[in-house]
Amino acid sequence: MDHQLSSTLLDEALALDWTQPRVILIEDCVETNGAFLLHHLLKRSLALHASTSTSAVIFLALSQSFSHYDRILRKMGCNLIAQKDNKRFVFFNLLTLECSGGEEGKTSGGLSSLYGEIQKAITALHEENRKNITIMIDDISLLEVVTNGSTNHVLDFLHYCHTLTLEFGCLLVTVNHEDIYSSMERPALLLQMEYLADILIKTEPLATGLATDVHGQILPNNLTVMNKRNCEGQGNSRNRTHNFHFKVKENTVDCFYPGTRT
Repeated sequence: MDHQLSSTLLDEALALDWTQPRVILIEDCVETNGAFLLHHLLKRSLALHASTSTSAVIFLALSQSFSHYDRILRKMGCNLIAQKDNKRFVFFNLLTLECSGGEEGKTSGGLSSLYGEIQKAITALHEENRKNITIMIDDISLLEVVTNGSTNHVLDFLHYCHTLTLEFGCLLVTVNHEDIYSSMERPALLLQMEYLADILIKTEPLATGLATDVHGQILPNNLTVMNKRNCEGQGNSRNRTHNFHFKVKENTVDCFYPGTRT
């Protein structure tokens, strides 16, 4: 029951149309890790049209191994090994990805090759699976690490991935850590990803500090809806941010509006 409630609340707040190409950016921080949102969207993507097998996920893992995600998703009732066997889950293990060496061509070439592999993975999917493709990147900041801080090459790679959302109608889900840039002005990578995003989901600590039964708050913004309302001249006539609290449990996450739990 709790899992159903949480999923419904989060999905309603995102107002996500899974049939439309979208870019979803998750921004978290050390105090409120947003990995649980990635797990939720991964399960939802694989559950989409599961009976007809008309969906697939391309997962780029820079921060965690396949066994890590398989263990967590099993607790949520989703078997990633079975999804791999059914050609609905393509996993890129990029934990040892290196695009360094100090040479311009090597750095850009490494990400270009990766993009080529993603394209091949998509075209290798069964035609039915290509109807609803989700591309997930579990940690954008680590792309900067493997390219020795080459933000331009990372941005080029992300822009290429963005074109796939238009070419194949994909959903692109990315995760970044906002607090790693706290000692500097908002960098180009963060600004560009927020510009590309149709939906921005932030996880933040409570303004009142730590609490036993609340681990943080989620601030999702459906930027597509916001821009549409601005174009229609609605301005601030409706609340566009659904701020709610969350508590991470063993097998699920409870999401609820402030003041509804004691």
